[in-house]
Amino acid sequence: MPAYKFEALDEAGKAQSGLLEADNVKAARAQLRSRSLVPLAVNPVGAAANDSTGVSMSRFSRRVFDSTSLAVWTRQIAGLVAAGLPLERALSAMGDESDVARQRELVAHLKSEVNAGSTFARALATAPREFDDVYRAVVAAGEQSGALGTVLEKLADDLEQRQALRAKVMGAMMYPAIVSLVAVLIVIVLMTYVVPQIANVFTSSKRALPTLTVVMLALSSFVRNWGWAVGILLAGAAAGYVGARRNEGFRRSTDAAFLRLPLFGRLARGYNAARFGGTLAMLAGAGVPILKALQAAAETVNNRAMRADALDALVQVREGASLASALAAKSRYPGLLAMFARLGEQTGQLPTMLGRASNQLSAEVQRRAMSAATIIEPLLIVVMGLVVVMIMLAVMLPIIQLNQWVK
Repeated sequence: MPAYKFEALDEAGKAQSGLLEADNVKAARAQLRSRSLVPLAVNPVGAAANDSTGVSMSRFSRRVFDSTSLAVWTRQIAGLVAAGLPLERALSAMGDESDVARQRELVAHLKSEVNAGSTFARALATAPREFDDVYRAVVAAGEQSGALGTVLEKLADDLEQRQALRAKVMGAMMYPAIVSLVAVLIVIVLMTYVVPQIANVFTSSKRALPTLTVVMLALSSFVRNWGWAVGILLAGAAAGYVGARRNEGFRRSTDAAFLRLPLFGRLARGYNAARFGGTLAMLAGAGVPILKALQAAAETVNNRAMRADALDALVQVREGASLASALAAKSRYPGLLAMFARLGEQTGQLPTMLGRASNQLSAEVQRRAMSAATIIEPLLIVVMGLVVVMIMLAVMLPIIQLNQWVK
């Protein structure tokens, strides 16, 4: 039974709003009138909420669940289902407990789909922006195996681990990025304001200035006169690069080049391999067929070059090759992943071994990210200090020279 969001007036003239379930809009309005409410607006929620053109407008709004809230929501509903609560009642409880209106509307829509006879995975498919292919595949496998609660717990674990890995990598890179931004701002302020103010004092003396001062004054003049042009040029180049990356071939080539970088390339390889291995382990453990699991796991890889390798490995597995040999043939994927896949195939514990490989790769990525941050931070501070020292020397040398002339 579809869910509807309503706005109405009670007998006292106060505005009321909420959700209700009805067969159609007319039945929903009848329900409101039976409650002594005057309906003002009754609109379907979820995937049924279309505009006059029939196109869902949800694509133009931000997502209901971010990565953190989705993991929490999955954990909560997994606990309710694992405790023996029917899915419909679990969804009702989740909707009642939510403090966010959009989440309540989405859960109400999912509940209405389930009540109408849809499976949970099919209900989730009506909101593809909130629940991706991997999420829906795991839920479908859990429903088919009759262990939905256990599978949802594994899914919540995977979402939390993925979020933790991303947060740690981003946290390690955040401080160097902030230091770099502050350094650039300081240099711009010095070059556009401080140096010109000092220069006015010395240029009136008609005496030769030190070479360092002359160079710094020239740079300052260039920044003041042409800085806007450089800024526009850089912004245009960035916009052009972003636009070019919409081309799949260009994006794949640039992603492949990024993997060859000495430091960040290895981080990208490890991060994407860990994500691929963890997703594949979760899907295989949930009972998803290996070909479908490989397809879904490949879609979670951000780097297009590594995604192409994963899809090529899928073709080899479909043609009869083992997963380990298919992964071993891809040099962009760490050999650790192929080694654990081979052990898993030999022992019949492929999901477990892939999970261990993913955990080791995640730990290695975190270690490398922290090591990189440890190295980059002092280097940035040293570079920033040298730039500031050079600017200060360019300012101080004429003062020292002027004192000598006075003496």
